[in-house]
Amino acid sequence: MTGKRILYVTSDLFPFSSENLISLSVLKATKFMQSIGNDVRIFMPRFGVINERRHQLHEVIRLSGMNLVINDIDQPLLIKVASIPDARLQVYFIDNEEYFKRKAIDKDENGLFFHDNDERALFFTKGVLETVKKLNWKPDLIHVYGWISSFIPLYIKNFYKNDPIYQSSKIVTSIYNNIFKGNLNKNVIEKIKLDGIKSRKLKLLDTPNYFNLIKLCIYFSDAIIKGDYSFPKDIEDFIKITKLLVLKYYPVEKIETVYQQFYKETVLEQIN
Repeated sequence: MTGKRILYVTSDLFPFSSENLISLSVLKATKFMQSIGNDVRIFMPRFGVINERRHQLHEVIRLSGMNLVINDIDQPLLIKVASIPDARLQVYFIDNEEYFKRKAIDKDENGLFFHDNDERALFFTKGVLETVKKLNWKPDLIHVYGWISSFIPLYIKNFYKNDPIYQSSKIVTSIYNNIFKGNLNKNVIEKIKLDGIKSRKLKLLDTPNYFNLIKLCIYFSDAIIKGDYSFPKDIEDFIKITKLLVLKYYPVEKIETVYQQFYKETVLEQIN
């Protein structure tokens, strides 16, 4: 597979975040897909734990400056970029003082899930999708990783459903068992509805825990990649009901050619 535009939206990417299944998988997949002739773009949050000086992040003035409305409040969007060492790959970081300045990922110093993690995820989602629009770059495939990226499929299939940038995009979601403890804000459904999204599937967030968020993400995706060997029966049953295309778990060291084949022969061809 070559000559495709692939957008990766992720919570983690090594070396900007710690070594884990997601950060290493994204690193390996993006470097390989670019190396065989695809146009790859990567977006992740600019969490406060990322050392901007060490990783040489700098703001992109031409992309920054727009305001995103979250829970009926304007929030300024900052876009920063850096490059992956030893690769000609640019990473776009979504930043905002209110949501990403704190020196933590998703929990406070007492280990409690941030009360505004729902808004942080919504800001990240809209920040990514609005920036891609501003770049006038039409992705053939969008690969989503991590809970903070989980609203991407919902927004593409609803809020942006008539936008020519995304009308032909196929969405692949990698799911993991890296469960967050706690729930998103109980008002998350109302905040999403403020954007005019009225899907019945929002009822999944009546109890906005990790696995219900993943179910919402799965429902609006076109294909699923299992990032862990097994999942709770509830998730396995939900995947079967959706009848989505599914790639079974493969260890990180084997994903390069496997992902390429899945993208090409299953996602981009069989869904059309």
